Amino acid sequence: MPPAEQLNNAFEFTVSELSQSLKRTVEDTYGHVRVRGEISGFRGAHSSGHCYFALKDESAKIEAVIWKGVHGRMRFKPQEGLEVIATGKLTTYPGSSKYQIVIEALEPAGIGALMALMEERKKKLAAEGLFDEARKQLLPWLPEVIGVVTSPTGAVIRDILHRLEDRFPRHVLVWPVKVQGEGSAEQVAAAIRGFNALPEGGKIPRPDVLIVARGGGSLEDLWSFNEEIVVRAAAESMIPLISAVGHETDITLIDFVSDKRAPTPTAAAEMAVPVRSELFVEVADLGRRTHAYWMRAHESRRNELRAAARALPSAGDLLAIPRQRLDSAGASLPRGLKANTHAHFRRFTAASSKLTLRVLHGQISQADHRLTVCGERLGLSTRSLLRQRRDRFAGLEVRLRASKLSNAQAQRNAIARQRERTHRLAERANRALVTLMQRLEARVENSGKLLSALSYRSVLARGFALVRDEAGHPLHAADAIGPGARLEIEFADGRVAATADADRPAPTTKRAPSRPKPEAETKPAPKRVAKPVDQGNLF
Repeated sequence: MPPAEQLNNAFEFTVSELSQSLKRTVEDTYGHVRVRGEISGFRGAHSSGHCYFALKDESAKIEAVIWKGVHGRMRFKPQEGLEVIATGKLTTYPGSSKYQIVIEALEPAGIGALMALMEERKKKLAAEGLFDEARKQLLPWLPEVIGVVTSPTGAVIRDILHRLEDRFPRHVLVWPVKVQGEGSAEQVAAAIRGFNALPEGGKIPRPDVLIVARGGGSLEDLWSFNEEIVVRAAAESMIPLISAVGHETDITLIDFVSDKRAPTPTAAAEMAVPVRSELFVEVADLGRRTHAYWMRAHESRRNELRAAARALPSAGDLLAIPRQRLDSAGASLPRGLKANTHAHFRRFTAASSKLTLRVLHGQISQADHRLTVCGERLGLSTRSLLRQRRDRFAGLEVRLRASKLSNAQAQRNAIARQRERTHRLAERANRALVTLMQRLEARVENSGKLLSALSYRSVLARGFALVRDEAGHPLHAADAIGPGARLEIEFADGRVAATADADRPAPTTKRAPSRPKPEAETKPAPKRVAKPVDQGNLF
């Protein structure tokens, strides 16, 4: 057959069918991959919550996407220019004919990347003022309750409890958390905020100081204490906080924001409380010094009192002049009493001469006249007030009647406008419904045409035939047909039974008839008509 005729008989793919076939091939071949590269073009999460960027190296670049749900669960967030190891699957995007990786997990590529990320995060938090010394609190000298945020199964909590028991036993509250691995940063931050949320005087005592502790480890093991959520929780803590993460050479971001950094968990316990025995010795020494000072001061005050007593005059000398003034006043008292009595008698006589019956009648008549004048003025004022109120009420009645008529007319106009608007909306709804029905009918008609075009019967109508064996299974090659085999040939207008030639050589390999896949394994057809699934081989 000429090449032109062979090309004409080749199966025709639509663009959507070819894109879907490529998509399945890529996803089946690269269902799970790990890719190392540098993040490029990352500008933060999209408005939809998804993240779009690219992974690149010296000579190639691949597009990448992180879906919204996966990004929210990630402990390590993507950042521009960071070298990472991405785990996910490859897929294609038919809309732009390109392939991309859908990332399911992300981790930094080595310690260098972690240190770079830590330095960048340190600069960001320092610019916000979280590391300023001015905002750090002083530790209480002798706390009543100590809160410890650490793992309950490690040796750290035992070291802290033993050191507190040796120095000064205190009430200790332990908030058990994970100090390593996924979810540990969230638990540590929740523990710090939980201690701060305890009320004063509640059932559970509120700690006076917090200790966030963990044993030594690598940078990856201590990375939970470099997370921004832990650093911000420590910065927001109103309770003084001591960080004791790792060994003395290990540095984490919580050390910069805490109120005090301890090189080890044991040193944190030593910072939290003083030594009880030393306090007893110091208190005893202070007591002795205080008693000696009091004795010296008491003796000094006694000597001063004796010196002052010797300098004071005698009691007779102090009372001589006051006694003389008292004798003089006692001698002049009878004369003063008589003179005072005469003066009061004269004033009483002068006042009684003015109290006559005529004066009383005059005062009563004046009071009666004032009462009459006040009554007349009160009546005139009452009538004037009633007149003013009556005029005011009449004016309000006129205004109220006019306002009532105007309000009624405004309500009628509003009802008319709403009725007209309702009619317009009803007409628009009817037109929209008719348009929607027309679109749905067109879609149904197009789907029917597409179904007819994709059916294998249209291929039969072009002159092809479908050959089946006795079991009704389609045959794909002539080698699968034995001599004298009974066949069934389906044409566009019906089916015809046939028998293979008797002198035909037997097939070299016997192929098992293809069995249709169970309904549970077949993939459901997509609901979108615009992108039909791949038709595959017609036979």
